[in-house]
Amino acid sequence: MPWKLTPLLLFLAWMAYQCSAQARTDLLNVCMDAKHHKIKPGPEDKLHDQCIPWKKNACCSAKVSQELHRDTSSLYNFNWEHCGKMKPACKRHFIQDNCLYECSPNLGPWIQEVNQSWRKERFLNVPLCKEDCQNWWEDCRTSYTCKTNWHKGWNWTSGSNKCPTGATCGTFEFYFPTPAALCEGLWSNSYKLSNYSRGSGRCIQMWFDPAQGNPNEEVARFYALAMSAGAMPQGIRPLLLCLALILPLWLHD
Repeated sequence: MPWKLTPLLLFLAWMAYQCSAQARTDLLNVCMDAKHHKIKPGPEDKLHDQCIPWKKNACCSAKVSQELHRDTSSLYNFNWEHCGKMKPACKRHFIQDNCLYECSPNLGPWIQEVNQSWRKERFLNVPLCKEDCQNWWEDCRTSYTCKTNWHKGWNWTSGSNKCPTGATCGTFEFYFPTPAALCEGLWSNSYKLSNYSRGSGRCIQMWFDPAQGNPNEEVARFYALAMSAGAMPQGIRPLLLCLALILPLWLHD
């Protein structure tokens, strides 16, 4: 009788839900496996200046947050001012970018494994809110650099990054003619320019007012759920096979 099958269907539906829920959890509230990240996120009451928004739940320590604000940080010996003084408004975006990278526990949906000496994971194609990318470009367009990809190709013989032989210093606008060129090209596609605006729940904000809560938590949940939903058919397939095997027995009874 059909009513005999109802408990089985309910059980299979519950199992499918549990599998998808576990997948979503694995992508939320996590830290990357990288050089200076904590193993697990947690409170950090003494985060410095522009890293403060993450103090309630951070993947970075207070010491790391302080180093992120130095022109040449001891964390990576990377010098933003490789082509002369960077304007303060421009530098603010780079500090916020660093704080997001080191401190955010909300980048799980975009974490990828990498084979690099200094980290085992990175994030890729994080949907950066269009205002954040636009403002970054506007505030940096008249500062100077010599490269379009800051991940590689530097001269490190002095211990910190210098422009490679043959590279000339030019404005950011010369090397990055559009906001997308800057946000997507600077760190080898770590970010992707989003069509969504801040507060939409569909794009990552580089910085936020901690008094209003962390909006990136909602964004991470949305994309983690979307990724899990895309993987659902494969996860459900074994359960449907189980149902197909049991159904003839039920009919025979």
